[in-house]
Amino acid sequence: MIVWAKAIHMAAIMVWCAGLTVLPLLYAKRNGLRDDPLHDLHRFTRSVFIHVTSPAAFVAVIAGTLLVFLRNVFTAWMALKLVAVGVLVAIHVWQGHVILYLFEPGRFHARWRQCAAAAATVSAIAAVLFLVLAKPIIDLTPPPRWQLRPGGLQSLLETIIPIP
Repeated sequence: MIVWAKAIHMAAIMVWCAGLTVLPLLYAKRNGLRDDPLHDLHRFTRSVFIHVTSPAAFVAVIAGTLLVFLRNVFTAWMALKLVAVGVLVAIHVWQGHVILYLFEPGRFHARWRQCAAAAATVSAIAAVLFLVLAKPIIDLTPPPRWQLRPGGLQSLLETIIPIP
């Protein structure tokens, strides 16, 4: 069961991330198009988002959630991975919003937006990969008491350097 869930999760993640990576490239092709070529690009872009990227995201999240409970992985690195996956979800929603407004008449896609979308996507994917592959040990012990009270640094300094 775990092997199948992991295989499905990894395949869905690959398709989802590929879709999120390719969408900004499709947006860049929008500039200068009119009439039929514009409608064809819009249709293709929506199809990639609705029929490929979104179902892959859904399957990835469901299979990943199942894996968390099957493997009993309730660690700090997993919490950080879930934050990075949340960033991927936010990018996914943002990409859907871009599709809605980009193909209206008179719109264009600025180059910096394409670069920002690609950089954000690649950064989130890299964060997920790092956290999953490295599984860093994150120390969650509470800080010393002097760090938790106002003026604590002064009292620490007074123990090191006596003030007359």
